[in-house]
Amino acid sequence: MKRKKWNKLIVMAVCLSLFVLLLGGCKQKISDQETSNVNTNNTENSAEDTTSSNSESTDSIITQKYKAGTYKAKAQGKDGLIQVEVTFSDTKITDIKILSQTETAGLGDDALITIKGKVLEGQTLAVDAVSGATESSNGLLAAIEDAVRQANGDVDALKSNIVTKENEGKVEKMSADVVVIGAGASGVSAAVTAADKGAKVIIIEKTAVIGGASNLSWAGKFYNSSAALDNGVKVEVEKEIANWIANNHWRVDAATIRQYVTKSGETYDWLADKGYQTTFMNFGGEQLHLLPPYEDRQKLLKNMLSESVVKGGGEVLTETTGKKLLTNDSGDVVGVSAEKADGTTLEITAKSVIMATGGYAANAEMVKELFGFEGVNGGLGQNIGEGLKMAWAVGAKVPDNIGGQMLHQTLARATADLKKEFDSFKASYPLMTAYLPNFMNVGPSGARFRDEAATLTAVAAANTSAFNGPYHLVIVSKAQLDLLNKKGMSGVKAPQLPGMPPEFYEDFKDQFTLDNPWTDAQKVFDAMVKNGDGYKGDTIEELAKNAGMDVETFTEEYNNYMEAVKTGVDTEFGKSADYLFSMGEEGPYYAVIAEINNLGSVGGLLVNKDFKVLDDKRVPIKGLFAVGLESEGVLFNDTYVGNGVGIGYSFTSGRLGGGNAADYALDEK
Repeated sequence: MKRKKWNKLIVMAVCLSLFVLLLGGCKQKISDQETSNVNTNNTENSAEDTTSSNSESTDSIITQKYKAGTYKAKAQGKDGLIQVEVTFSDTKITDIKILSQTETAGLGDDALITIKGKVLEGQTLAVDAVSGATESSNGLLAAIEDAVRQANGDVDALKSNIVTKENEGKVEKMSADVVVIGAGASGVSAAVTAADKGAKVIIIEKTAVIGGASNLSWAGKFYNSSAALDNGVKVEVEKEIANWIANNHWRVDAATIRQYVTKSGETYDWLADKGYQTTFMNFGGEQLHLLPPYEDRQKLLKNMLSESVVKGGGEVLTETTGKKLLTNDSGDVVGVSAEKADGTTLEITAKSVIMATGGYAANAEMVKELFGFEGVNGGLGQNIGEGLKMAWAVGAKVPDNIGGQMLHQTLARATADLKKEFDSFKASYPLMTAYLPNFMNVGPSGARFRDEAATLTAVAAANTSAFNGPYHLVIVSKAQLDLLNKKGMSGVKAPQLPGMPPEFYEDFKDQFTLDNPWTDAQKVFDAMVKNGDGYKGDTIEELAKNAGMDVETFTEEYNNYMEAVKTGVDTEFGKSADYLFSMGEEGPYYAVIAEINNLGSVGGLLVNKDFKVLDDKRVPIKGLFAVGLESEGVLFNDTYVGNGVGIGYSFTSGRLGGGNAADYALDEK
C-alpha cells in the first residue's frame, strides 16, 4: 500500500453503504413470536412494539390497489427459507405473518421483525436492510414482494415509495464521561468496566444487535483461568510469551502480549461475576472457554449493560452510527458525531472515546488491497472500516503491519445450494473432503501447493490456501467416491473426523462418524457440478479444462502425485504415506471449489498497553482509546494465528481498556 493513497483515504469523508454477511451460529425455528430488540434506553420491547415504532414519516405513502386476501410466499434468507403469509385489503398491506424461518437467533430473526414493521408502517418495499443482517432482510422483502405480485399489486410503485426519515437534519447534543463506539464483546466490556468505575457512559451501536461477533463465536482463550487451573491445565506463562513473540518474528508489542497472557484469566471470573458464564474445555491441551448458548448471549450482554451503564446514568443507543470524531483546538478527541436511524445527528461530547468498531473485513476492496485476500467474509457485514477511518482522520497512525486477517475456516462453495436438495449430511460431503488430508489439493492454475495434512489444522489450512489464490480445488475421483459410498470416510483411510467447527455439523452430528456410508455420493457431487460449485471431467485433461486450470500444469502435478501414491514418497511436499491415497485409473474426476472464511480483520490502530491510540510519532492521542479487533494488530505480525485469542482478547482488552478510559476521563473532570 502506498502511503499517499492512505493519506487520501484519511482525509476523505466516510460515506459507505453497509453490506452484511453473517456466519451461521445457533439457529432456531420460530414463528411470529420473535424475540425483542434493544431500544435506545436498553429496555426490551415486545416484537409487536418494535414493528410499530414511528421512526419514519409516512407522508409519502401512495395509494395501491390489491386483490384483497391472504397470500403465502417464501424466499431464501441467510440460513434457509423464510415463509410468510401476507394479508391485503383493497388498498393496503394489513398484516405480515412470518410462518417459519431459520435465521440466526438474536441476529437475523430480529431483523425480520424490524423489516416487517417498516413495510407495514410505510406501505413500502423501499426499506433499507437492517445493518448486520442484510441477507435476512432481503429474504423477507423478496417473500413480501412475491405476495404483492400475487395480490396484483404494483411492486415498482412500492419500491419507489421512499419514506423520508422523520428527524433528518435534526441535531441533538449529549454528554458523557466515556463514549464507546461499538457494542460487541470489547465494546460492552469497556462500557461496563468504565461505568463500574463511576463514569457516565454512552455506548452506541450501528445495528439493532448487542454482542457483535461474540454472538457467532465458539470459544475464547483466558490463560490460566481459575477454571483451567481447577482442571489441572496450566500454561507456562514465560514460555508462552516467548514463543508467541518469536512465532510472530518479533514484530509485535511484547508488553501488550504479556498483559493479555497474564491478565486474561481474570476476565473469566469477571464475566462469570457479571452473569456471562463461560465453560472451560481442555482442547488438546489448549485452554478454551466455550461461550454461553448462542440464543442467550445477547440477553446476557444487554443485562450487563443495564446493570452497569444504565444504572450509572448512562445510555445504550442502538441503530446509531458513529460518523466523525470530535476534536478540540489541541487535537484532543472530545467526542463523536453520530447518526440515529431516524436521521437525527447526535453530537456527544466526552472526556474519553473508545473505538470498538470491529474492523473492516466486510470491506472487500480494503481487504484485497491490504492483504491480497479475495475469499469469503464470514464475519459481520457491518464492519467496513468506518471506525478506523474516523481515527485515522484525527491523526491515528496506520500501523506498519496493517492488513492481517483472521483466516480460520475452510468452506465449500457447494454447501448452501446442496442443502436445498439434500439433507445437511449429504450436502456437506464436498465440505468434508476439504478437511481431510487424503485428497489432492491444487490452486486455480492446477498446481499442487501444500502437504494436504495442513487441512488438519484450521489456521494452517486457511493461510496456505489464501496464499495461493481466492480458492483452491479438492480433487476427488469416482474410485474414492465409491469407497466413501460403501464405508464412509474410513473407506479412504481418513485419520480422524474432519476438523470442522461444531456449528457446521450440529444438525447431523449423529451421522458424523468415520464409518457412516456416504450414500448417493456421486449424485451429490454431480449436483454440485450442475449448480456451478465444482467441476467434473471423464479424464484428468477434461477436468482441468472444465475447471479453468492450465491443462499441462495439472496433468504433470496429477502424474507426480500418483507416482507418490505408488512409491509412498512425496518428493514435492513430504506428505506422509498414510495420507497418500490412490484415485484409481478411470474417471469421472471431480474438483470441489474450497474457499477460506475470514472471520475478521486484525488491527488498524496502534495502541500501547493502556489501549491509548498512538499517532505517527507513536505518542498517545489524548482522549482516544481502542479495544477489540481494531487494536489486535499489536499481537500479531501479518495474520492471525491464534485459537480463541480473538474473542478472549476482545473481552480482556475491553475490560482493561474501559477501566483505563474511565480513569483518564475522571481525572480530567
